[in-house]
Amino acid sequence: MIFAMSFTHVPHGLRFVHFRHAKYSINEPFCQAKLTISSPLPKYQKTTYIGLNMQSQPFGGDKKVGQSLLHGPEQVLIQAAAPRVPAWIKSHHLTLASIPISLLIILCSYLGKESIEWLWAVSGLIALQWITDSLDGAVGRLRKEGLIRWGYYMDHLLDFFFLASILIGYMLLLPDKSKWIHFFVLAIFGGFMVNSFLAFAATNKFRVSYLGFGPTEARLVFILINTLIILFGKTYLAFSLPYILGFALLGLIVVIYKTQKETWEMDMEARQNLDK
Repeated sequence: MIFAMSFTHVPHGLRFVHFRHAKYSINEPFCQAKLTISSPLPKYQKTTYIGLNMQSQPFGGDKKVGQSLLHGPEQVLIQAAAPRVPAWIKSHHLTLASIPISLLIILCSYLGKESIEWLWAVSGLIALQWITDSLDGAVGRLRKEGLIRWGYYMDHLLDFFFLASILIGYMLLLPDKSKWIHFFVLAIFGGFMVNSFLAFAATNKFRVSYLGFGPTEARLVFILINTLIILFGKTYLAFSLPYILGFALLGLIVVIYKTQKETWEMDMEARQNLDK
């Protein structure tokens, strides 16, 4: 039996192992390998292995693609503030700060059942989380702390906890007949996060801003909602959430369509490279 293996670079996408009529997925991306096996047995004469080597491209989770509406001024503030963070505050301290902030958001929302003025504190905590969430990566890169994969994992896991804490707070404030809508709000906003992670796994491009709307703009929307609730009462929240849900669902549909189109094109490009 004779084995012949050749390696060629594949710019994008995932490939498959082909054994005549069988197809097995390979999860080692970005480097194509072909293994041809010649055998005296006819059914094994043409066997091709096509795999991918994950080490051929660097980890891209710390490099976000796409820009939101406020990306420019936001980056100016971050670059100016990062060198001024005290040396005893490390990047992982800033990342983990989302835990107490999320718990305090739930507590202040609970207190808001008796006095709606507590929502000012919730808005302040949302702004504080923007500061810590924006600076952790900038501080880590500036000081070369090296927590790239840990930062990617913990930062976005705690972002989900932060989002959940805001929705739990609103659930405490809403009338019982309107609380069902929170399930759909969490499902749709969670859908954006799931799309980001799956798209990153398929393309090695990490995108958190869609159609000019990103985490910073989402925080501002929550602060605006809090302000309107304080000024006009809790009924505004019950009135506004279905509209927010509708726009978010429409945006998610557009994002999913664009993501699947991009991955499809990557697969077709890779297939053409294989045929050459």
